[in-house]
Amino acid sequence: MQKTVRKAWNEYVQPLLYRPPQVQVAALPVRGKGKDKEVLLITSRGTGRWIIPKGWPMAGKSDAEAAAQEAWEEAGIKPQKVSPKPIGSYRYAKTGSQGIVTPIEAHVFLLKVDSLAKTYPELGQRKRKWFPPEEAAERVDEMGLKDLLRRL
Repeated sequence: MQKTVRKAWNEYVQPLLYRPPQVQVAALPVRGKGKDKEVLLITSRGTGRWIIPKGWPMAGKSDAEAAAQEAWEEAGIKPQKVSPKPIGSYRYAKTGSQGIVTPIEAHVFLLKVDSLAKTYPELGQRKRKWFPPEEAAERVDEMGLKDLLRRL
């Protein structure tokens, strides 16, 4: 029994714990100012939990441009302005379709929203809703993302 536990630890658990995270890019969509500032959250396709748009870096695009592209595809966001540098990052564990867990570090770019499209690529696959930053922080699961939202 001890050999089985040791083998599981060495071959499966330990590599997950010590594997460097993969990088994703994320958009933090905001509108308004001061007390009227709001954050747009979307639901994930798998679990339906509240998240911000994110995805993998894209060849030929800066990370900020890739984050804006993800925001368009996932939420129909027509950006007014995207920050060229990330405003922060957060970590989470992404579970793939095979059940394999991958550590992710999401670099977050502030995205000022001009308008929302009525139709967009992932319409019908996700919900989207505006929240005050503090309420948005309560809705998301990732601690690092909660902290970024509270700092808004």
